[in-house]
Amino acid sequence: MPQFNFYSAIEQIGAEPWNSLRRDDYPFISYEFLHALEHSGSVTAQTGWQPCHLVVTEAEQIHAAMPLYLKSHSYGEYVFDWSWADAYQRNGLEYYPKLLTAIPFTPCYGPRLMFHASCNSDQQHALTRQILAAIQQLASQYKASGWHGLFLEDSLLDKASHPELHYRLGTQYHWFNRNYQIFDSFLETFSSRKRKNLRKERNKITEHNIQHRFITGAQLTDEMLSQFYQFYQITYLKRGRNGYLKEAFFHQLRDTLTGQIIICFAYDMNYSDTEAVAGALFLRDQQTLYGRYWGALAEYDSLHFETCYYQGIEYCIQHQLQRFDPGAQGEHKIQRGFEPIETWSAHWLAHPGFHQAVERFTEEEEQMLRQEMNYLRQRLPFRQTE
Repeated sequence: MPQFNFYSAIEQIGAEPWNSLRRDDYPFISYEFLHALEHSGSVTAQTGWQPCHLVVTEAEQIHAAMPLYLKSHSYGEYVFDWSWADAYQRNGLEYYPKLLTAIPFTPCYGPRLMFHASCNSDQQHALTRQILAAIQQLASQYKASGWHGLFLEDSLLDKASHPELHYRLGTQYHWFNRNYQIFDSFLETFSSRKRKNLRKERNKITEHNIQHRFITGAQLTDEMLSQFYQFYQITYLKRGRNGYLKEAFFHQLRDTLTGQIIICFAYDMNYSDTEAVAGALFLRDQQTLYGRYWGALAEYDSLHFETCYYQGIEYCIQHQLQRFDPGAQGEHKIQRGFEPIETWSAHWLAHPGFHQAVERFTEEEEQMLRQEMNYLRQRLPFRQTE
């Protein structure tokens, strides 16, 4: 019989057992990324993210694993359930703690439940049902209001097999590489007016005499990472709070995911070619570039768009990556050639009445979002084809 074990730190599981289940080089489910979050102090019980990662074993063989957290708030998730928590409070019920399967502070869809390569499709479906049952038992033990799985791309999205879950549609904006050779090849797909507007935006960077440089992996010095961390904190301080991540997190990523971390620094050449004025941090795998964090010391017209979007597109074209995920939200990405895509989360609430209310909410929200996505697709900058 399979054993379902929960661990309060990913280092209790170990890098080799965890990574042995990975099917590709998607960085966020890796032991290295999750361990950096915990080891740096960014993800702890004190910060409202108590790890309780699930590992399924049988006869000392690991069969499946899933990141899992006991949450005391809803910060850093990017699938917003504040209205649900408010409804609980207004009815004299506790919404927190709740159980969450997600990558902390990372709204990038991808695998959340990993299986050993020997598990066939039927075994995966059976194990998934057992895992959800084990999570419901854990929720009862912790008096958690329910379980939520965010930005899913795996067997947890099999709606027919999991009628006890409600599925929630979300929208993001991604860029897709259609065999472009250079950035201008991409621009040629735009209508004349939209192409002119984008070139005007990029020309502002040239007029400011700003240059961009990509620094990868081992070339990132401690000084560069500290400089970037300053940019990162400035972005959050503008919103009135500190960033979620500790500086040690970025240093550990540099040391453990060396081939997948990239920072694009921007230099104002009017003042210095060694002291950056802005930077954007990316992670990558074999297929996709992920834009994660950004910040700047000063305001420059169009600098954010250039550093976070256009430089990322050029990187994808140069390195033949197929997709660019620049981060959550932002309808302003539409006019820059980022296309609306569906993202999905799954939800189970222990309270029957609220479980039914969430079902109605997600159904109505999905209808509204689909109408909005159809409208946004009509606003894409691309030329109409016959």
